[in-house]
Amino acid sequence: MGLFLNSIAPYDKYKMISQDPYFVDKSAMIEELIPALGREQRFFCIVRPRRFGKTVAANMIGAFFGKVRDSKDVFEHLAIAESKKCLEHLNRHEVIYLDCSEIPKECRDYRSYISRIEDGIYQDLVQAYPDLKLDQSKAVWDLLSLIFEEKEQKFLFVIDEWDALFHMTFITEENKREYLLFLKSLLKGKSYVEFAYMTGVLPIAKYSEGSELNMFLEYDMATKIRFGEYFGFLNSEVDHLYEVYKAETIDRRITRAELDEWYDGYHTAGGEHLYNPRSVVSALANNQLANYWTSSGTYDSVFYYVRNNVEEVRDDIALMVAGEHVEARMQEYAATARELVTKDQIYSAMVIYGLLTYEDGEVFVPNKELMLKYEELLLNKEFFSGSRNWI
Repeated sequence: MGLFLNSIAPYDKYKMISQDPYFVDKSAMIEELIPALGREQRFFCIVRPRRFGKTVAANMIGAFFGKVRDSKDVFEHLAIAESKKCLEHLNRHEVIYLDCSEIPKECRDYRSYISRIEDGIYQDLVQAYPDLKLDQSKAVWDLLSLIFEEKEQKFLFVIDEWDALFHMTFITEENKREYLLFLKSLLKGKSYVEFAYMTGVLPIAKYSEGSELNMFLEYDMATKIRFGEYFGFLNSEVDHLYEVYKAETIDRRITRAELDEWYDGYHTAGGEHLYNPRSVVSALANNQLANYWTSSGTYDSVFYYVRNNVEEVRDDIALMVAGEHVEARMQEYAATARELVTKDQIYSAMVIYGLLTYEDGEVFVPNKELMLKYEELLLNKEFFSGSRNWI
């Protein structure tokens, strides 16, 4: 057991959430990932808005494949247990799990941030392979390559919130380039990488202008059909959760229709309805409808996307708050652009990040939860004046 290699944390976190009364089984996703192990196309990046189940899925993957704990008790009643390949891979792999949102104590610079990861992996490897007498002066990827050469050991990487660094105030543009080079050196073209699964809010291409991480297959909510049903709750899943709510709650204050009104309105690229999972679970657990997903960060997100075209976009937002749909052309790669200028680019990025919904050539505010936030936005004088200190 270590901080990163064969950490017990993914197992513990997933087991805990699987015991929650409002747990939704998304383990069928694992069956889709198993065929990629050891193959050329073994790099996956899931791009989703915040609080849409990315970390739960990452913990699930770590708990299933990782050998640190026997997790049969967690998975034997879930959908993946029906797969013929389940027992072949359950707890059979060396997993390196990185939560990139975690930082060392009093972290004020990139070197401190990345050293925690490098030193942590090194210490874990020394503990796991004492006979190799690993040299800390060597790069982590060189040590992993040495282990592969000596032991023929491969590793499964799970990297949660890969883009967290880009939101840290002490990070410079040069730091971002160094970080991308670190990930490239750690993963790209390495025989010891059996599989790599990465999550984030930002598409890789937003900051990776070259070929650093072009081995990853990226899947966003708005344009990629595959994996769409595993992030966010489907209608049938919310139906089930509501039945649990009715059975467990005496003084019920929420109707099934209100869950639609408040938290539905998103779509998979395949056309299925999606609900915001954090909001649904929070509302049912608290027996109260409220702004759960939009309670923090929404202003900054909207400001970021509209900052280059406030004059045109604010009028459309006023129309959408009034319940209107606005014509737009979805541009898949707009979310990766450093400068969002046209309305189509801005709306495309906002759809990718869950701030708007796109359907039949139009964008609109998906539900009441977001509608209330946009109404507040329209009353914000900084938004109209453009006087905000843009990030």
